[in-house]
Amino acid sequence: MASRLNVRIVVLIALLVSLGFGLYRLWQADWDPVGLAQLGTRFSEGDPEGTEGYDGQFAYYIAVSPDPDDVSQHLDVPAYRYQRILYPITARALAIGNEALVPWTLFLLNLAVHALGTWAVTEWLANRGSPEYYGLAYGLWVGLIASVGLDLNEPLSYALVAGAWLARSTERRWLGAILLTLSLFAKETALLFWAAALLTDILQKRWRESVIWLSIGGGVFLVWQAWLWITFGRPGLGAGGAMATPFEWIPFMGLARIGFVSLGALALYLVVFGPTIVLPAIWGIVSSLRDFLRRVCDSEAWALLINAAAVAFLPFSTFREPLGLVRVASGLVLAIIYYTARRERRRAQNYSLFWIVLLALLIRS
Repeated sequence: MASRLNVRIVVLIALLVSLGFGLYRLWQADWDPVGLAQLGTRFSEGDPEGTEGYDGQFAYYIAVSPDPDDVSQHLDVPAYRYQRILYPITARALAIGNEALVPWTLFLLNLAVHALGTWAVTEWLANRGSPEYYGLAYGLWVGLIASVGLDLNEPLSYALVAGAWLARSTERRWLGAILLTLSLFAKETALLFWAAALLTDILQKRWRESVIWLSIGGGVFLVWQAWLWITFGRPGLGAGGAMATPFEWIPFMGLARIGFVSLGALALYLVVFGPTIVLPAIWGIVSSLRDFLRRVCDSEAWALLINAAAVAFLPFSTFREPLGLVRVASGLVLAIIYYTARRERRRAQNYSLFWIVLLALLIRS
């Protein structure tokens, strides 16, 4: 009973903080919910010299007008943005196609799924015998809280990943495969968790209960990418939207390139993100590789290795934008939570709670 109560308390805290940030953002926008999406006149009015806006505007445009021909003029890289179809199309369905309601359903949907994602993570921890309050490392992660108040895709995508991990832990791997497949259509970065699950189940020879389902899901996503290619002239997968730089070949070169522009900026990044993202990524790579040398190849180890390596090779265009960096690092955060609980690494779990301090970054958002 106490465990279930603790789970609810963690979920409530995450819900209240994300709601608080959403209300703060609404206040900044004079209580106009469209303002959460941060529309830029460059894409809303087609003015090449206009304001840039932020990524949430693309979910808004797709939700208002999902027709590819109509909406492509409002997207910086149409295939890249349109591949994340699940969040805007779900918000549109909840609004019953009413354009005036779409800004509200985008926000309320993110509030709800972030609470559900926090519940799934915390429930997984409770089932493992790990203290439930470690779920706050996920529920109060700055990249997810920011995404709730900015109409972004991360809360839905990672909530589906969290639901999948919970389902897999209760031997409902077919359900986990379905949820992981859906997460790919919310944001393509969920591929890292899909790959971790697939590799694990192949090695464990779980063919009928999981590998087949995951493979079908991956096939559906490939078909989706092919459709995007036919429709927009390129697949959706890529390093980012307009002005994105390529993925790096040298670990953390994307971070180092900040120093080529400004040594002061690099020093500030190292102070803020060195202990919170860079060092955890390095630790994740080393820890998971050690496990593999010991022939411990579970899904948590694979998820940690793949997500940590992804952070190491992020492009300069992601590293140079603090909000973009913490959004992408959401996968690393989730992987570390799972891994440290699975290995009963209490010290690392305690350190994970220091991530909550990064909420200070939202003060200027």
